[in-house]
Amino acid sequence: MTEIQILKTGTTTVGIVCKDGVIMAAEKKSTMGYLIASKESEKVYEVDDTIGLTIAGAAGDAQALVRYVRAELKLFKIQNQRPLTVRGAATLLSNILQGGRWSYAPYMVQLILGGVDAKGGVIYPMDALGAYDEEKKFFSTGSGSPYALGVLEDNYKQNITTDEGAKLAVRAIKAAIERDIGSGGKGIDIMIIKSDGISKIREDLGN
Repeated sequence: MTEIQILKTGTTTVGIVCKDGVIMAAEKKSTMGYLIASKESEKVYEVDDTIGLTIAGAAGDAQALVRYVRAELKLFKIQNQRPLTVRGAATLLSNILQGGRWSYAPYMVQLILGGVDAKGGVIYPMDALGAYDEEKKFFSTGSGSPYALGVLEDNYKQNITTDEGAKLAVRAIKAAIERDIGSGGKGIDIMIIKSDGISKIREDLGN
């Protein structure tokens, strides 16, 4: 029997809850084993007007999930004349991931879903089988996450603003890039989610 070789991939993504919104960020390096597949990969996605998603793991699985969730959130909005809450979106995504375990293989991903609704900002770190935790004020996924989490744990404070959160996310991801071979690329994408919508900025790394 031919042995199936699994290529290891790397990433660092970050989610931070702030007093005026949510920050979601990721570097842009995409790897397949020892091959750098891209230095400009997209890992932070807008899935609704005030909800975003970071992806880590198998890119094909993650991109399929982004399309799936976007479509379901749009359908909900059309049918109910209102957007789904962030918690509702997390439950939807959890159910999709849980359903995947009964197929040939589950979605090989680690995600952070975050956003702002009437109850404020929140993030939901989520594993490949759909388990999630809503108590987190910050989180990181991917191969560089241990390094990023060290920076976040040391520097996060209550009532942080989105301006401060964006700077902290960049600092955490840069720390991961310094130590994790799977993280890097030409920049860091930062998504700023507030009650009035989403904006994105980029920190260039020049490599």
